Amino acid sequence: MNAATGIIDRTNKRERTLITPEGLAVPVTIAARGSRLGALVLDFVFIFLALLVIQIVLLLVLGGVIDDTMESLDENVSGAAEFVIIILILVVFLARYGYFLAMELGPRGATFGKRILGVRVAARNGGRLTPEAVIARNLLRDIELFMPLIFLMIAPSGEAGNAGIAGMIWFLIFMLFPFFNKDALRAGDVIAGTWVLEAPRTKLAEALSTQGAAAKGSSMVTGVKYEFGDEELSIYGEHELQTLERMLRDAQPEALSAVHETICRKIGWDPGAGDERAFLEAFYGQLRAKLEGDMRFGKRKADKFS
Repeated sequence: MNAATGIIDRTNKRERTLITPEGLAVPVTIAARGSRLGALVLDFVFIFLALLVIQIVLLLVLGGVIDDTMESLDENVSGAAEFVIIILILVVFLARYGYFLAMELGPRGATFGKRILGVRVAARNGGRLTPEAVIARNLLRDIELFMPLIFLMIAPSGEAGNAGIAGMIWFLIFMLFPFFNKDALRAGDVIAGTWVLEAPRTKLAEALSTQGAAAKGSSMVTGVKYEFGDEELSIYGEHELQTLERMLRDAQPEALSAVHETICRKIGWDPGAGDERAFLEAFYGQLRAKLEGDMRFGKRKADKFS
């Protein structure tokens, strides 16, 4: 296992195990390079279509002003024309940067293209995606993608000379960077501490069949009945529920004890000892019931960050 990232290599070259800050071992799968490329292409198609629609609307609403602007490019530009130019600049800027930043900072950590292809951005340390990380990985896209494309267009024409060819080779290295490491990381991922994982659409897993506190409502060891309030159950979502289910199925005492202590600390309970499984079964059963009840009213909590 890599102590720095908590990654354990499996038979499948894209499978990893991520250790979260709470000590939970979460199996993840690195997204295929083709899926990442497809998602990026889809995102650019969406951005292009959105800009096209905005342009059509502006032409319909402000057609006269735009015509005046084009005619007076070499003359003094009117106030209305300046306003239109500012709007166009802001729209292009938001389309280029705002789309990726807003979508990846959302609870799903994915743009529309990534959602369609079933992938998402995640922090390699198992924590929450920070604005700094998302901004860093997206700003670096200029170096990885846009500047290489410019050099590819300029260098062959001979206008940039040897410097252009050298620059093209240098930036092509950034474009091919995902093929040089096993986790398919872009240079932006390396700087930001992120990676792109598979995130297929799934429903809540089939309910865990237990004979303990989750089924009977009380501990078979101590007779204690564990009841949790909405505020206590709201600390986790579907992702954590499924992780807890896997741990209950595996029944590793050390892992159950660590998770029991983590949950107790988060909800302000005294961890105690000796009745960890009953506590976790009860928490699992009530958390599942709450999430399923919320889903019936159209509310979904994907994970603890949602």
